[in-house]
Formats: sequence, C-alpha cells, structure tokens
Amino acid sequence: MDQKQRESAVFLKTYKRLPIEIERGEGAHLIARGGTRYLDMFSGVAVNALGHAHPAVVKAIAQQAARYVHVSNYFLQEPQIELGELLTKYTGLPRVFFCNSGTEAIEGAIKIARKWGAAKDKKTIVSMSNAFHGRTMGALSLMDRKAYRDGFGPFLDGCAGAVFNDPASLRKAVGPCTAAVILEFVQGEGGVRPVSKEFAAELIKLRAEHGFLIIADEIQTGCARTGEFLACAHFGVTPDLVTMAKPIGGGLPLGAILATDEAAAVIQPGMHGTTFGGNPVACAAGIAVVKEIMQYGTLQNVRTMGALLLERLKGLQAEFPALVKEARGLGLMAGLELTTEAEPFVTALRDEHHVLLNATDKTVVRFLPPLNAKPEHIEAACAALRKVLAARTPAAA
Repeated sequence: MDQKQRESAVFLKTYKRLPIEIERGEGAHLIARGGTRYLDMFSGVAVNALGHAHPAVVKAIAQQAARYVHVSNYFLQEPQIELGELLTKYTGLPRVFFCNSGTEAIEGAIKIARKWGAAKDKKTIVSMSNAFHGRTMGALSLMDRKAYRDGFGPFLDGCAGAVFNDPASLRKAVGPCTAAVILEFVQGEGGVRPVSKEFAAELIKLRAEHGFLIIADEIQTGCARTGEFLACAHFGVTPDLVTMAKPIGGGLPLGAILATDEAAAVIQPGMHGTTFGGNPVACAAGIAVVKEIMQYGTLQNVRTMGALLLERLKGLQAEFPALVKEARGLGLMAGLELTTEAEPFVTALRDEHHVLLNATDKTVVRFLPPLNAKPEHIEAACAALRKVLAARTPAAA
C-alpha cells in the first residue's frame, strides 16, 4: 500500500491531504519523493518562520535533546527561563506560561480572564465575527463560523460577539460585566484582514470605560510575522493577555500565554498546568528562532520582503480586476482576495508551477512565506500566480 492507502486505513478523516509525499525540506523549499522541488510560501501555516532545516534551529534541537528531552514542570529548566525572558522582553508583558499549542493558549487565556473577572462580577468574553481561535470547546465558543461549530455544542456560557471592524457593534457588545475582549489584529483564517485603526481606537477607549482585559490572539501573527514582534503594536494597543504558538517552537509543538502582572496574579499553584508545555527541546528551538528574528536581522527582512510582496500583489490586483478584488496584508502575512473561489488557483499553482500556497475564507489566496524569504522567492511565487491568473482571465467581450 502507498502512504495514502495506509493513512486511510488507520486515521480519522480529519484532513484533506495534499497529493505530495514529502522527503525533506531545505530553506524555502520542500522536496517530494522523486525530487520535485516546491517553493513553500505558507510555511507549515506560519509555523516554519525560518524555513525548513534552519541550521540554528537544528543545532539547538540536537544539543538540547542530547541533554534531556523531558523532566516535567516540577523542575526549573534553563531553556524555559531563557525563552520566557526573550518573550517578555519583546512583548513588554512580564509573565509567561508555556503550553503545547495555540488552542491551549486560548483555553488558558479564557481561564485567566474568567478568574480575573470573578471577583469583579465580570463574566462575559466578547469575540469577533469571522474569527478563528482553535478547535477545542472553549475556542469554538468564541467563534461564529458554522463549519467549525455545527454539531459540537452546547458551548460555554458567557460568550458574546461583535462584528469585526465595526466600532458601533463593539460598543453595543461590551459593558460593565465584560471580563475580556479577544481578537486577532490580523484575522488569518478569516481572510488576512487587519483591524482598522478606528476599531482599535474604540477598543482602547472602551477598555478605559469598562475595565475589561484585552486578549490579543497572536498565534499566527506573533513572532514578527507582520513586521512587529506583535501585530497589536501596529495599532497602538497594549494587551493584557497575549496568546502565541505556531513559530515560537521552531516547528515543534509549543504555545505561550503572556500576561500583565495584574492578570497573572489570579493564577496560583494548582489552578492551571500542563504535562508537556514548555518542553525543553521546543524551548531551545524557540530561543534560536527568536534570536534569529530579533537579534540577527530577520525582522528588517520581514519589513522589506513584506513591502515587496504587497507591491507585487497590488500589481496583480491592477492587472486582473475581473479576478482580483483586493490585495492586503502586513509584513509577510498577505492575502489576495479573488472574485471567485481560491482553491482552483492554489491547486494550479501547486500542480503547474510547484508553488505551495493555501486558500482561506474561500476566496483568499494566503501568503505566509518564511520570514527569511529572499526577493527571488517572492518574485517567483508572484510570477507563477500571475501566470495562473492570466490563464483564467475571462476573455474580453
């Protein structure tokens, strides 16, 4: 049996696998069995921030694995402490908790917000339309997307919704009983949609008025993906809680909650915990990732390559107005919204040009290239996309 047949025989039917059998990764490329090279422009859905097999990450993993792989959170561990120090430095938030994934970070943030609000009679958590926070029950309670929720209820009580980028809707949704407002400052699964400055300003104003916590979901946007270490920095918002994951483990499972002293103070020993969270090998990889981004020049590359990418996508928008509705993004997180479903275009890019992108929110081609991408990678991906668009442009009347 081939891999597809073997998988079908034993796995739950949770994934639509791509028809590629991966042999190895090298930088911005994946190499399939048989030797076909694919330009990887969505980086394991924003996980592989430095591409594949980055020497600093590989070295950090190997060195830590040779020391110890797991000892449990009964012990102080230097990789956890060092990574925690780096994250608190670059987020400006003084407290950190490590877990295993983004959705676990969301669950922990919900618990902190509820515990913080309990003594103040603040119980409601307000989330945004079209958001994506994960697939566990607490995360699903904060989402309105039927494709993820249908059949899995009932969900948590005390959850309310506001329309993303609608200040009037946000004002209507919050009040004296609001414990927290959670949002992605650039919606990822929701179509690479940045928050508006007006909405961010209203959020800050309403926090001052009602005294709730702001939870920034930076699981996809964090670790400099947008050109700032946290996307909320673009909008002048200082959050009370931040959830992170994806790139911070260098490809290994790792999530984190960052918190103010006030929010963190409500959690005491025994109230929350994890067996595997803060795994020392993942933390060692994370140290290498954060240092490469913030200390060795990768952050400036994100800004430069992000500007190039958006310029090329806006050029495609101007060239193909019948197919392209909008080009948008921040840093190396960009989306090309089409006037039709994006999946056929993504499939053509993969099969005809060996460029890997993905479709999100049905009509958006999403770019999440490695943060150390080079100009030739951006140019090659956009040139291939241009060919796909040209081949599918309706004939002039």
